[in-house]
Amino acid sequence: MKILITTELYSPVINGVVTSIVNLKKELQKSGHEVRVLTLSNEIKSYVTNEVTYIGSLGVGKIYPGARVTILKNCKYLKELMEWCPDIIHSQCEFSTFRLAKHLAKTLRIPIIHTYHTVYEDYTHYFSPNQKWGKAAVAFFSKKVLKHATNVIAPTEKVSTLLQGYGVKQPIKVIPTGIDLSSYKPSNSIQVRNNLRNQLNIPVEDHLLIFVGRLAKEKKLEEVLSNFSRVTLENISLLIVGDGPHRQYLEEYARKLNIEDKVIFTGMVPPQELPPYYQSADIFVSASNSETQGLTYIEALASGLPALCRKDPCLTNVVENGSNGWLFETFDEFERYLEKMLLDQNEYKHLSFHAIKKAYDYYSSTVFAKNLEHVYDDAIVLYQQNENRDCLNQ
Repeated sequence: MKILITTELYSPVINGVVTSIVNLKKELQKSGHEVRVLTLSNEIKSYVTNEVTYIGSLGVGKIYPGARVTILKNCKYLKELMEWCPDIIHSQCEFSTFRLAKHLAKTLRIPIIHTYHTVYEDYTHYFSPNQKWGKAAVAFFSKKVLKHATNVIAPTEKVSTLLQGYGVKQPIKVIPTGIDLSSYKPSNSIQVRNNLRNQLNIPVEDHLLIFVGRLAKEKKLEEVLSNFSRVTLENISLLIVGDGPHRQYLEEYARKLNIEDKVIFTGMVPPQELPPYYQSADIFVSASNSETQGLTYIEALASGLPALCRKDPCLTNVVENGSNGWLFETFDEFERYLEKMLLDQNEYKHLSFHAIKKAYDYYSSTVFAKNLEHVYDDAIVLYQQNENRDCLNQ
């Protein structure tokens, strides 16, 4: 099968969507499929490299940090993709590249599968002064875009329910995003665990909590910092891995809470360098409720880290109370679960074992690609049936 993946962002950009696309492309190619990617260039110039077509674009950061758009629709690079004749398009974003996907799909008479990665309701502060109006705009926009897809992929039940609430009529399939977990196997080496701690001046005897992700307002890291500042356990540190527009505020907030000597901000870390960070830690923490799935949650679980996260529908079937971690709603729950995990070695071993098992059983990139292959086959059949019905009705 020839599969074209379209996305606003691609490597070398680092985020969860890009990571999922890179892993999907690799797994599909391992299964014998031909895969190409269509994305936006970070400059006006268009070009092709390593089966990736970069279309020239303009920055529109005032709409959303890092956002870019293109007005190109007819250029030699798109014509080359048409001549390649893909069987299906798998769209990953709803903006400029979705417009290009629609154009290609209409011309080639092929279906579009779309993965809805982002819960835009949690980002309305970027474009709307009124939250209610912002959510209404998101619902209208999402329904309008997704009517052009033959099938829709939702990473979690939370996203599926949200889309149904928007009035989306297309078939929605819940498929958790897959990750190449081979690098995240937990290490039993004390040296591996302590090397990074020594580099970051973290006491080797400390219990270490870790958050990995973009430092943005919607991640609600203030709650993690506040809870951390109130726990009574001794010998405990917090490692925050990542960067983003909210970093300076969070560093100042940590100083205000008088915990700056126990909270370490690393800045951006390339994905290939992340495994030792997880392996140096004991528990993954998060208070975000803006995730569609949260790939770093899966990376942490695969590394053997139990999760301690704010309860949210996005974590249904990901973090399970008493199995691979705990979900909290109050500070009292946060502290109680934290003490339970860190002070009871049998409890910790139980949670760590099931964290690894859950990650590999449900969230590997191999399982992800196999699930999508079935959706591609079904979408092609459904599209052809709809095309035939339309012809008969003319």
